[in-house]
Amino acid sequence: QVQLVESGGGLVQAGGSLRLSCVASGRTFSSYTMGWFRQAPGKEREFVATITWNGGSTYYADSVKGRFTISRDNAKNTVYLQMNSLKPEDTAVYYCAAESTPWRVAGTRDEYEYDYWGQGTQVTVSS
Repeated sequence: QVQLVESGGGLVQAGGSLRLSCVASGRTFSSYTMGWFRQAPGKEREFVATITWNGGSTYYADSVKGRFTISRDNAKNTVYLQMNSLKPEDTAVYYCAAESTPWRVAGTRDEYEYDYWGQGTQVTVSS
């Protein structure tokens, strides 16, 4: 069993930055694909970014490409989402997720492939 705990959300003005963190329990984190998703009020959850087990491959939603960066530190069992140039439409609850097939060569944007989810952290961007 893997537990994921997100932090780093908050209220920020448009154009500002936040860095989200997600700490995972368990010794197998380093072999997992990790992803970030978000859900805005009244909308379905959507893919944001994914990173392979060694950080060698990343993939982003078009809406965040060039503004957000996903990274990981396997020694700390942590995945990050650096969010720059934030817009009001980025307001959502952000979730990290782990896909437990070990050592995948590519990430996935399909939420149904992820096995473990955090509780989410709120990000609010004011205009």
